[in-house]
Amino acid sequence: MENFSSKLLQTAVEEFSKLPGIGRKTSLRLVLHLLRQDKQDVEFFSQAISRLRKDVVYCKSCHNISDREICDICSSPRREKSLVCVVEDLRDVIAIENTGQYHGLYHVLGGIISPMDGIGPDDLNIQTLIERVKSNDIKEVILALSTTMEGDTTNFYIYRKLQDQNIKISAIARGIAIGDELEYADEVTLGRSIMNRTPYQLNIPNPK
Repeated sequence: MENFSSKLLQTAVEEFSKLPGIGRKTSLRLVLHLLRQDKQDVEFFSQAISRLRKDVVYCKSCHNISDREICDICSSPRREKSLVCVVEDLRDVIAIENTGQYHGLYHVLGGIISPMDGIGPDDLNIQTLIERVKSNDIKEVILALSTTMEGDTTNFYIYRKLQDQNIKISAIARGIAIGDELEYADEVTLGRSIMNRTPYQLNIPNPK
């Protein structure tokens, strides 16, 4: 246990070390870095973190993180409103947007079905997706979850819930290796996987 000369320093180090992937040595290095910065810069940093937690909201339409009730993507007149891409979280939205290949809307589930972690369908934004499909002129839903067992389970659950709707249900092409997370795929591979998506039925071993 380090012996700090300042309780304020110790408290700051302890708070930084609560962040994922940040050990106490890295935390101390970050705190000392802040101490070397101008007071105004540190104040801006502090305000940005405070406002993030206090003012950030979730889009009422797609559940993406937003500054307003309806996010910029959902409200943009340049987006294809009949196309909805289902993703796990904000990181996947960013990854797909970075490809520049997709121009539809999104639906952020807020996770994937994972019984081992106690996460079931009711814990995710799946029901609002179903309601969105029923109440809007949506022609295609793209299932773009990570190619893991949990991602595939969630894909299949959503497919079963939507298969009776008069829409096309597709899945990203398997250019993403099995077990890969979307956010770590390179932009070219991910872009091709979106553009070369296939009907979801083709991804089911024995469709009935």
